[in-house]
Amino acid sequence: MATAFLFPGQGSQAVGMGKALADAFPAARAVFDEVDSALGEKLSALMFEGPEADLTLTANAQPALMAVSLAALRVLEAEKGLDLARDARFVAGHSLGEYSALAGAGALTISDAARLLRIRGKAMQQAVPVGEGAMAALLGLDYDTGVAVAAEAAKETGLVCQIANDNGGGQVVASGAKAAVEKAIELAKPKGARRAMLLPVSAPFHCALMQPAADAMRAALADAKVSAPRVPVVANVTARPAIDPDEIRDLLVRQVTGTVRWRECVAFMAGEGVTRFVEVGSGKVLTGLLKRIAEGASGLSVGAPADVEAYGQG
Repeated sequence: MATAFLFPGQGSQAVGMGKALADAFPAARAVFDEVDSALGEKLSALMFEGPEADLTLTANAQPALMAVSLAALRVLEAEKGLDLARDARFVAGHSLGEYSALAGAGALTISDAARLLRIRGKAMQQAVPVGEGAMAALLGLDYDTGVAVAAEAAKETGLVCQIANDNGGGQVVASGAKAAVEKAIELAKPKGARRAMLLPVSAPFHCALMQPAADAMRAALADAKVSAPRVPVVANVTARPAIDPDEIRDLLVRQVTGTVRWRECVAFMAGEGVTRFVEVGSGKVLTGLLKRIAEGASGLSVGAPADVEAYGQG
């Protein structure tokens, strides 16, 4: 049975995440200590105790979610003998989760991933003044219809509006200038959207308005050591595997303004024979999306000690 490991993105954060792993397993504690050291602050205390408002800030949520994913992965390696190079056909992560996937596969160190995500989170937050951008879930639309709706909204308003996420199962997310995204909500309903609503996010991620953040990441990644991953990483922007370090750098820059093609990423892996997907980290968002994309594939999430206990190689 071919297996792929998935790493969640923003929105999966919750106060208390990772604490049970840290309490139960030295391998998890070591990851949180490494991230705290890399950032020069006790991010783990914020993760374990809150406050939620601070944890939700993009600059904190991104490295925090990576830390929980890598802690869970290290525990599987220490307790269950997991070896990604042997046991995984692919790894993939949703948006910031791509950095977690790369760190898990050895292309980035955990410390470098934490520092890059701190830069990424701050740059994405600062790219657009609060209140000027927005994102909206357009539920019940397929990707092509979503793209058409976003293009029409952009044309009518003269402002940026793009599809930021294609999550599968009729879940697409529009991103851009607030007035344009509100126009997309208006246009989506006659096109067959079951629901269309603004999302509680602080910036319009994965659209052209994020270009200043893409520029910041180009500079940051130029200085970062990127190695060839031990397992192919299926990239958000191409929905295809990447192993060349220079290509990985380029894809991570493009990812800031590009669409997260998650439906296609999962469909590609399933088409390559993957029948088992293991979501590593906080929450079960990707396991939920899996059922809408790869019919018949099994999904398992590992984010707490009980999940580690239940995990098997089979």
